[in-house]
Amino acid sequence: MDPIIRMENVTKSYRSVPAIKDVDFHLNKGEIHALLGENGAGKSTLTKMIAGVVEPTKGKIFHKGRETVFTSPNQALEAGIAMVFQETSLVPSMTVAQNLYLGSENFLNRLRGTFISAQQFLQSLNFSVDPTAMVETLGAAQRQMVEIARAVHHKAEVIIFDEPTATLTPEEKRHFFALIRRLKESGVSIVFISHALEEALYISDRLTILRDGELVETGPTSDYDRDKIVAAMVGRTLSGELYKKRDATEYRKPGHKILSVQDISMGSMVHNTSFSVFEGQITGVFGLIGSGRTETFKIVSGIYKRDFKRGGQIRLNDRPVRYYTPAEAVRDGIVYVTEDRKTEGIFEKMGIAENLFAAHLASGKEKGWIVRRSDMQALAEDWIGKLNIKTINANAEVVELSGGNQQKVVIGKGMIQKPRLIIFDEPTRGVDVAAIAEIHQLINNLADAGLAVVMISSYLPEIMNLSDRILVCRHGRIVEELSPKEATEETIMYAAVH
Repeated sequence: MDPIIRMENVTKSYRSVPAIKDVDFHLNKGEIHALLGENGAGKSTLTKMIAGVVEPTKGKIFHKGRETVFTSPNQALEAGIAMVFQETSLVPSMTVAQNLYLGSENFLNRLRGTFISAQQFLQSLNFSVDPTAMVETLGAAQRQMVEIARAVHHKAEVIIFDEPTATLTPEEKRHFFALIRRLKESGVSIVFISHALEEALYISDRLTILRDGELVETGPTSDYDRDKIVAAMVGRTLSGELYKKRDATEYRKPGHKILSVQDISMGSMVHNTSFSVFEGQITGVFGLIGSGRTETFKIVSGIYKRDFKRGGQIRLNDRPVRYYTPAEAVRDGIVYVTEDRKTEGIFEKMGIAENLFAAHLASGKEKGWIVRRSDMQALAEDWIGKLNIKTINANAEVVELSGGNQQKVVIGKGMIQKPRLIIFDEPTRGVDVAAIAEIHQLINNLADAGLAVVMISSYLPEIMNLSDRILVCRHGRIVEELSPKEATEETIMYAAVH
């Protein structure tokens, strides 16, 4: 049987620099095919050619045995190919139901009927999302669910999932994998892109590994384990570097108490929560989706406002503070590095240099009214080197970068502001194993330099490996503080759930 998708010697170049070079790839009917590689390896570029987002510079693409080139995502969708993008493509000002049926609406629609139909469809997928909610009010995990549901709703024969589980909880992942298996049993072909190698090994039938835009290996998943995949991806094994258990002597002792939070509340999201943060330590914060972990630290950093009455108290260096804008917090040395880099972290159509310099301007450290291009370039080149951002040059648009390199730009914007307290929210989401090691080292270096570091993460091995103390959030409040020397994944999860 011919593959449903076959690519021969496909190349895609940007400004004469190949993102994909002479790659052969095929997808069989009813197969789950994992596509693996570092950020910048070319995974998204390869699948975007299948989905009609970009056209190949050279090479051939065959769909059901016929050579074809899709010139738009709509054309690919009409041919039965759908893609769930790493960064969601939903319309923020529309409801969940409207986004779900966008492009396939009936000529006459009754809003109530649309909501009921959407609710039934979402429930059939075990996705807990309100169909009447505006997309702009949803968290990253719920937006990802809507994106997945929309692809399934189109009844495509080929569905490409680009980092679909990055924002999902363990329970939501279980439902998602059951959904993928049901799709496979019905004959749907799946391309699964993920940096979570254990998930790729668990769910896929076959895998393909890319490195620097070239095909490295392809074969049945049963022939691979984590170490073999990592070695193929980066040219060496990283198993000993990531998520290893630290010796008791490696945990940092608390320095000066920089932040004290007492009984802060915000509507229905945060309830009378209290905690402290110390300099020279990494404070890990764990909680399930909806636990209020992100909202708590957005209050601290001035993005959200706590309740005016009975909203509690925040003290920075023993001084009471109440921020109404993030700029006020930044001036006091508090920086929040967002989990949602697309909508909150970067200016996509601006260059790397412009993004980094915008953060420098926001810090209030730039004097005068005239910005010299040479200063902007020098600042950008310095931070590109420090963060090992892979790019053609400092003027490349951020949208052209891989997800991991975009994340490094977001982190760079935070560090440029020279914080005393830096809050990382899911800093390694959608990032490959090599970049994870770099980001972990960067976070450790900040704590070693005496900064107060807060790291919010839903990945327990990351929390266990990096944290000097662990706070667990549940139902809008910090419910437990644990020592990493005594904590286990089971005790942390138990505190988060019960």
